[in-house]
Amino acid sequence: MNIIKKSALALSLLVGLAGCSSNNEQAANKDAADTAPETKVEEKTDSEPIKIGVVGEKNEVWEEVIKRYEEGTGKKAELVRFSDYTQPNEALASGDIDVNSFQHYLFLGEYNKEQGEEKLVAIGDTMLAPIGFFSNQIKSLDELEDGAKVAIPNDPTNGPRALFLLQEQGLIKVNGEPGDLITVDDITENSKNLEFIEMDAAQTARALDDVAIAAVNDNYALDAGLSPSQDAICLEDPYGTGTKIYVNVIAARKEDADNEDYKELVKYYQTEETKADYEKYTNGAWIPAWED
Repeated sequence: MNIIKKSALALSLLVGLAGCSSNNEQAANKDAADTAPETKVEEKTDSEPIKIGVVGEKNEVWEEVIKRYEEGTGKKAELVRFSDYTQPNEALASGDIDVNSFQHYLFLGEYNKEQGEEKLVAIGDTMLAPIGFFSNQIKSLDELEDGAKVAIPNDPTNGPRALFLLQEQGLIKVNGEPGDLITVDDITENSKNLEFIEMDAAQTARALDDVAIAAVNDNYALDAGLSPSQDAICLEDPYGTGTKIYVNVIAARKEDADNEDYKELVKYYQTEETKADYEKYTNGAWIPAWED
């Protein structure tokens, strides 16, 4: 055999060996892929609690609902408490909690608008909680002096509620209709020259020693030991025009709107027992809103 033939034979053997090696590697990789465990997304089990985001410390109504839910289903639920209105929706959207219960339809709608998409949806109505004005200095709005300081929430939904309430009381006039997201810049008449101080809703009750009157949301009023039905010097009419937008809801992520566990939790909330708890723990400040 001459040198050229020997070289050709050697080259063909090398190619053949390389091909076998490549085929063997592919087969090995295939076998490894076939035997490798699949990566699965973790799903919530019955032993994992449903995390419910709420605002404030006074949440006895929800605590009673959870007791009934756990006794009736054998499943778990727990409250995650937040100190202000800015946190629970972000926590829900990011998956840190499973549902939340602190906001009304208008607030939820504004959150979704800010996000540019409908991230969160209402899966059940809870209650209507009128906003009220409280005071440590006067007993009636008739006692308001010229230039008195007035604290109102600075968020885009509860601030307007406070302004419309003052308009109903004849103290100011505003440019807009209930449900509009007005601000102090929309005040068209202010005969008493009231000085409006906008602050986080969580702070208005704490400002009562520094202002003549303050608009306080029900949960913060209850936390401060105030009874909206007994201590407010004026209170929003729960049956007034446009009150549907102020009905509070249980909210979930849009993709979880049909989650059976969450829907079951809603059913345990919307009961006669919960209505009784409204009377017991809020002195009638909360009005059931899941029935017409």
